[in-house]
Amino acid sequence: MKRYKPGISRREMLSRTYNGIGAMALANMLASDLAGSVTNPLAPRGAHFKAKAKGCIFLFMVGGVSQMDSFEYKPLLKKYEGKRLPPMPKVTGELAGFLDQPHRIIPSPFEFKPYGQRGMHVSTLFPAIGELVDDLAFIHGIKVDNNNHGPATMHVTTGSQLQGSPSVGAWVTYGLGTENQNLPGYVVVQDPRGAPVNGSAVWGNGYLPATYQGTVFKGSGTPILDLARPAGLTAERQRREFDELRFLNEEHRREHPEVSELEARISAYELAFRMQTEAPEAVDMSKETGATRTLYGLDNPITEPFGRQCLMARRLVERGVRHVLLTHGVEIGRYSWDDHGNIGERFPRHAEEVDRPVAGLLKDLKSRGLLDETLVVWTSEMGRTSFISDATSAKPGRGHNQYGLVTWMAGGAVKRGSTVGATDDFSVMAAEEPIPLRDVHATILHLMGLNDQRLTYLQGGRFRKLTDIGGQVLRQVVGSSSG
Repeated sequence: MKRYKPGISRREMLSRTYNGIGAMALANMLASDLAGSVTNPLAPRGAHFKAKAKGCIFLFMVGGVSQMDSFEYKPLLKKYEGKRLPPMPKVTGELAGFLDQPHRIIPSPFEFKPYGQRGMHVSTLFPAIGELVDDLAFIHGIKVDNNNHGPATMHVTTGSQLQGSPSVGAWVTYGLGTENQNLPGYVVVQDPRGAPVNGSAVWGNGYLPATYQGTVFKGSGTPILDLARPAGLTAERQRREFDELRFLNEEHRREHPEVSELEARISAYELAFRMQTEAPEAVDMSKETGATRTLYGLDNPITEPFGRQCLMARRLVERGVRHVLLTHGVEIGRYSWDDHGNIGERFPRHAEEVDRPVAGLLKDLKSRGLLDETLVVWTSEMGRTSFISDATSAKPGRGHNQYGLVTWMAGGAVKRGSTVGATDDFSVMAAEEPIPLRDVHATILHLMGLNDQRLTYLQGGRFRKLTDIGGQVLRQVVGSSSG
């Protein structure tokens, strides 16, 4: 009988396969560690470096705020009113196509006046914010990568033009967790009239675990539906029900460890139980003083809706919520800042709705000692054009301008009264180099104590970031006390 002779020795076989066996052992060890540990994805985590800001309030103006009618004073537009713009060789894309067509310059129909110690000219439609310009840091000439609302909105709120990426708030909460375990780490208070372009994708978790998506509070009426415990249901009985649900969900999760939504569902049930104790007080504005309510404009039907949103934001960050997103405007219709026509009548309405509430928020945070630990960001998805192609309209508006976005920040370690970037005399292009949006995102993360290069998530074999290829912190608007 012929004896079998192996092709390789046992020693050689082990030598050739040690990497695979080692990887199997490592995977088993890691799985054991995970199975034996109970982690809270929203537990507070240390920042990459020390930062003043503990929370962020992100004010998103839906539709594209016109920069030359708000925070960019361009007196030369008046001189060239009704004429064509001079040649602009650096303009590309859709904006270049607009300039190739017959067009005329439309100066701002609104007055500007100097505000603050630095004498910054601001539209008189924003008198309350204008009085606070010495507390603000402005970023001009920001370039977004698309000239259309859908992708531009996603770019500003998630760092990508395409849906499916995590929002700024999701990244911040992923990086830092949250300080109050009885409230969501990331809250969205949207315009009571409706949702922005792209809806919930604006505050989604994208490829991050579902725990980091924004939780929507209503901007009017009862902020959280079905929060109260049903009549006849005691806390003890509800606790037993949640414990049973948790047991069933945990069993299912062990069979499907790759599905992050299961972990989020378990966390959501637990958070809902805890919120029944703390959330009613957090969203109850009835005990706010008359002076506070007046400060936010709750005594005026025009300012009351956004005033409620801003007051809610203050109450939430005061209680340790990490990130609050406020949206003003609905889709791209008459209730948004997308004023393609009749800028003279529509823009003042938008400005009046937000000016007093936003200034009230900043003043209230400052008076309570909260502004130093709260980063406030104002932005939109794009700027607007100072010209139109309609030569006959008696009530002209403004087109899209992906090169003209203006953003301002306040609080935290923001350098008060600072400015970075500028647009040309016609507010069309950056005066020098445009500021890429990823630099703005990198600056926001930096002011929260996060390094955009280190805040990563492995997805599809690639370490993903809010800033994609990486951004540069805009040091001109960052105070010396920040890392």
